[in-house]
Amino acid sequence: MNSKYKVFKYKSNNLEDFTDHVSIEEPLEIIIKYKEKEVWVDKIISVTMRTPGDDEDLVRGFLFNEKVIEKIDYIEKIETFGKPSEQYGLKNKIKVTISNSDNIDIDKIKRNFLTNSSCGICGKSSLDTLEIIKKDKILKSYPKISKEVLINSTYKLRKNQSEFSKTGGIHASGLFNTQGDIVALKEDVGRHNALDKLIGYILKKNLLDNSSQFLVCSGRLNFDLVQKALVANIGVLIGVGAPTSLAIDLANKFDMTLVGFVKENSFNIYSNKDRIILNI
Repeated sequence: MNSKYKVFKYKSNNLEDFTDHVSIEEPLEIIIKYKEKEVWVDKIISVTMRTPGDDEDLVRGFLFNEKVIEKIDYIEKIETFGKPSEQYGLKNKIKVTISNSDNIDIDKIKRNFLTNSSCGICGKSSLDTLEIIKKDKILKSYPKISKEVLINSTYKLRKNQSEFSKTGGIHASGLFNTQGDIVALKEDVGRHNALDKLIGYILKKNLLDNSSQFLVCSGRLNFDLVQKALVANIGVLIGVGAPTSLAIDLANKFDMTLVGFVKENSFNIYSNKDRIILNI
């Protein structure tokens, strides 16, 4: 989703005006409705900046990836509401009714999201926290991906982005199979939102096959993206840019294959190279 803006461009000592396409960024307030001592309550758990569209997939993926819910089936209903925004007429509040709320610790959830939004996840304590979410390692036996499929996947991701060619200011996450075909692709101004949208969508549609699929993300790879992929038990994460040190540490800890800096004839494998078929 994008909008048109009048822009002045300076180049070679000339100033020209033209109309540019710019990605829309709007806040989304996420509210969960759940039972607390047999009484239904509403709690705001997060406000995220996102590209409008696929909001239901975004909250499905967000609640699953953050382990607010153990299963997508626990979501009983999703409702968008609120006063339409003045500029775009968008409703920027979304309420998720959760049918199975026995294990919801709302205070813990709010503390975790506040930490993530203010400074990101950092330090050893965050790895310890993740162990509560993710217990088992990813099986090393699959998927197996050829270097040709790997290199071509980032090109395909860019080529199939509907918004990037218009605005140049939007991220994407794509699920690919080992033949190099795109299973699903989602876009957003936020890298994390794009991946939440993607995982929310593929879980809803039952498209995930961990034995023969992998993830490709635009931009750099950080701890949060690796964590979201791990929660979905996806064994290979590929990025156009660089990974952070904590992303590499986390990938190694859970036997994920992490690949970055993918170019026309090169890439860097930062962990568990045996899933990549090099034929050297």
